[in-house]
Amino acid sequence: MPAISEALQPTGTELLWIVDVYPLVLAGLLIPMGSLGDRFGRKRILIIGALGFALISAVAEFAPNASWLIAARAATGLFGSMLLPATLALIGTIFISARARSMAIAIWSAVFSAAAAAGPIIGGVLLDHFPWTSILLVGVPFSVLFLAFAWLLPEARDPKAGRVDVVSAALAMIAMIALVYGIKTFATGGDAWLGTAALGIGVGLGTLFVRRQRVLTHPMLDLELFRKPAFGGGLIINIVTNVAEYGMIFMITLHLQIITGMPTTLAGIALLPAAGMIILATLAVPFVKSRIGGAKTIVLGLVIGSIGYGIVAIWGVTTSPWPWLIGLVVLGLGLGLAWTTSTELVVTSAPVEKSGAASAASETGFELGAVLGTAIIGGFATALYQRFLVLPQWLADADAAAARETLGAAAHIAREAGAKGAELQAAAATAFTSAEQITSIITGAALLATALVVTFAGRMLRKRGVAGAAPVAGERESSEAEQQEPLPTDRIPVAAN
Repeated sequence: MPAISEALQPTGTELLWIVDVYPLVLAGLLIPMGSLGDRFGRKRILIIGALGFALISAVAEFAPNASWLIAARAATGLFGSMLLPATLALIGTIFISARARSMAIAIWSAVFSAAAAAGPIIGGVLLDHFPWTSILLVGVPFSVLFLAFAWLLPEARDPKAGRVDVVSAALAMIAMIALVYGIKTFATGGDAWLGTAALGIGVGLGTLFVRRQRVLTHPMLDLELFRKPAFGGGLIINIVTNVAEYGMIFMITLHLQIITGMPTTLAGIALLPAAGMIILATLAVPFVKSRIGGAKTIVLGLVIGSIGYGIVAIWGVTTSPWPWLIGLVVLGLGLGLAWTTSTELVVTSAPVEKSGAASAASETGFELGAVLGTAIIGGFATALYQRFLVLPQWLADADAAAARETLGAAAHIAREAGAKGAELQAAAATAFTSAEQITSIITGAALLATALVVTFAGRMLRKRGVAGAAPVAGERESSEAEQQEPLPTDRIPVAAN
């Protein structure tokens, strides 16, 4: 951001939109784009998304001002929203065998996690050696490589899809953008009235979207899917696990860089073992699930995740990075098991012709969880920090107010104060580590509570014989014969290119 500020000289508002416009547009368009994939063909939408993402990224390289960059970021969010649901939906339609599909989703999750971990490090290296515009081109070679082999993919779509409902698409997009914007506004200490208004608009339009889906013959998102325990339960697990992950990332980033004084690049590298554990966990899901079932794999993952938070709660009240790094690795193991399994439940619980919309719902759950993780866990930790902070008497009123606002501000003031700043630095570190401890205890307990809910809900559904309860209860999802069945042509409608 400093390099962008120097080159384009954006206003404060423009700088915020440069950061926020991509995730806002992405979150808002996931469900509409998933539905479009079902209607026009997932391969087609995937190719358009990859081509558009590459072209806009290349155009953004030459952004002459902040407005141009904001528009380019918004456009990449649009094309990015085509990629995520389409890739997951194609996996659900190509791999009919339960065993092959489970492994394919595990590999998809592993690649997704690897890219998320490598992104900040690659970005840091590029910024150290090349102009800031180089980070805009990172996705271009991958998009081009995909386009070179895209023709190998089969086309798949819903042969009974209705017309495109523009009203539903607009309602879904604006509702999600408003909700995410409202949550981010509160999480970053923005204008309370603006945040409340955004949340109100999001809830209102979201309600209208739901009502419209109920009366449409061909709804954009089939609400009947939410009656299936595997679908609704899987979405909840997606949200919960991402809240836990991004909450931990919020705290550990501040802890490593400010409490322990670790340089930014080194802090990014220090997170790689946790990313590696997530990848290993996702790849292990097919093996684990085949032994203990889907629900028990989720429960196991949530329990392991709570242990990760427990490690931080017990040993993390220190300036040492090790309890945090170990806790994050354990958390990664647990969440990798849980969210890979829950993603598979969401995708496979929907009819194959609706897999695009189901995949979009799954990805929307991830996006909401990421935003809520920073807002809820980050906001709670910050509030506790402000409550626990005992400021030195020598601080001026303006500096005292700034130091109480955020840990970063306190660290900056401490550096500027010279020798006296050590007292402020120590006070801020004590307050924040105490806040992290309580936050970790509560989050770990919440993961355990979620594991208990999954366990008891699965048992109750099995006793009642509810349709769709078998995967949640941990039973085998298909017979051995089904796992070996050939790919039937009537289950993957092929559209002409």
